[in-house]
Amino acid sequence: MQTFDSLELKRPLLNAIEELGFESPTEIQTGAFPVILSGEDVVGISQTGTGKTLAYMLPLLHQIKFSKQLNPRILILVPTRELVVQVVEQIQSYATYISLRVLGVFGESNIKSQKAALLEGQDVVVATPGRLYDLLVNRALQPRELNKLVIDEVDVMLDLGFRPQLINIFELLPERRQNIMFSATMTDEVDAMIDDFFTNPRKIAVALSGTPLDNIHQSAYSVKNFLTKVRLLVHLLINKDEYRKVLVFISNKKLADRLFDALEDELGSEVCIIHSNKSQNFRLRAVEEFDQGQKRILVATDVIARGLDLDKVSHVINFDVPDYPENYMHRIGRTGRAEEIGKTMLFFTEKEEPKKEAIEELMNMKVPLLEFPVEVEITNELIPEERIRIKESNYNRNTKLKPIKTENAEKKEKNTKVNLGGSYKRKLASKHKKPKTRGDKNQNRKKK
Repeated sequence: MQTFDSLELKRPLLNAIEELGFESPTEIQTGAFPVILSGEDVVGISQTGTGKTLAYMLPLLHQIKFSKQLNPRILILVPTRELVVQVVEQIQSYATYISLRVLGVFGESNIKSQKAALLEGQDVVVATPGRLYDLLVNRALQPRELNKLVIDEVDVMLDLGFRPQLINIFELLPERRQNIMFSATMTDEVDAMIDDFFTNPRKIAVALSGTPLDNIHQSAYSVKNFLTKVRLLVHLLINKDEYRKVLVFISNKKLADRLFDALEDELGSEVCIIHSNKSQNFRLRAVEEFDQGQKRILVATDVIARGLDLDKVSHVINFDVPDYPENYMHRIGRTGRAEEIGKTMLFFTEKEEPKKEAIEELMNMKVPLLEFPVEVEITNELIPEERIRIKESNYNRNTKLKPIKTENAEKKEKNTKVNLGGSYKRKLASKHKKPKTRGDKNQNRKKK
C-alpha cells in the first residue's frame, strides 16, 4: 500500500498531513500527483468522497514557494459559497506549517472587504465564478502572475448555468497556465469545454460516478406518499443511538420547508435546514452546526449534494428519488467518506419507481428493499403537490359567439373620427375668434 512518504512530500506538508490523520493517499490522489507536478493540463474524473481536493492541493502546495508578491498564483473555482468556505479551511489545514496566504471570495458578501484583502496580497484565491468575474472586471484581482487554474466540480457549475461566466473568465486569464479540472461525471458540455480551453490534457479516471463505494450500505423503502414518508422518517430518527448524524435530501425548496416544519414539530431543535433561498449566514451556520454535532439532522436540497466534506455522517436518507440518477450517487457520497462505513436509505413512491430503476441501472445493482415497519401508520392524505390537478372546463362560461366581420361591414363610429390635432388649441380658437385677414384687423382699428 502506497503512503504519503512515498510521494516524497516536503516535510512541513507531510507533518500537516500526518496531524490530520491521513494514513495513505486514495487512488485519485496517487494518480493525479505526478501528472499535476509535470505541469500538464489535467482532467480528473472521480466520484464524490474520493478526496479530490487533496488530490489537486498536494502537488500544488508541494510546488509553491514563499513569495511576497501581491498577485495570486493559484486560482480555484468552485460552484457554491459553502464550498468556498470549506476548500479555504482545508487548504489552511494542509498548509499549517507553510507560509501561505489564502482568500475565499463569493457573492452575497462584502466586495469591498474582498478587494482590500486582495490588495494586501494573496497566494491562493478560492472563488465562485460570478464574484471572481466581478473582481476581474473591476481590476481588483490582477491575474497576470497566475499560472495554475483549478476548476472543481465543473459539471455542477455547468448545470447551474455558469458556462458564460467561465468562458469570460478564461478570456481574462493569462494563456500560459496549467489547467486542472475535476469532475464526478463527464458530460457533453464538459467535453466541449475541455476541447475549447485545454491543451492535450491527461485524463485520470478513478471510481467513476455510477460505481457505488463498497463502504456504503444501501437500502430502500416503498412508501405510499409524502405524509407517510414523514411518519416513517420520524419513526427512524427517534433512535438517536443508530441515527447519530443524518443528512436528509429532498428535491426542492418548498418541500424542504414543509419537511423541516414537520420534523421540527416532532424532534424540536435537533433539526436544521439548508437550501438556496436561505441567506448566506443562515446556510453557513446550518452547515457548521450540523458538521460540529450541534444539530443531529440536516434537511437539504441538492445544493449541498456535491463537494461538501461533512464529517462522519452516519446516514444519508433520500426522502425522494432525484430526477437524475447521477444525483443519487452524489447524495449518498456524503457518507462513507475516508473509508468509513456509511448507510443510505431511499424512500420511493409508486410514481417514483421508474427513477429508482434508472439509478439501479446506472449502478448495475439492485438496492435492497426493506419491509415497511408495521408501527408506522399509513395515511391516504395527500399534500397539494401530490394531488391531481383537474383542468377547468368551459362550463358556465360566456360562450356567446362574436359576430363575424365582413368586408362590407361599416366601421364603428369611434373609428370614423378624424384626428384634428390637440383639443386645447381648438378650444382657444373658438373662444377668441381671430379676424379672417390682417387687413380686416387693421380696418377695425381705424374705426375705433
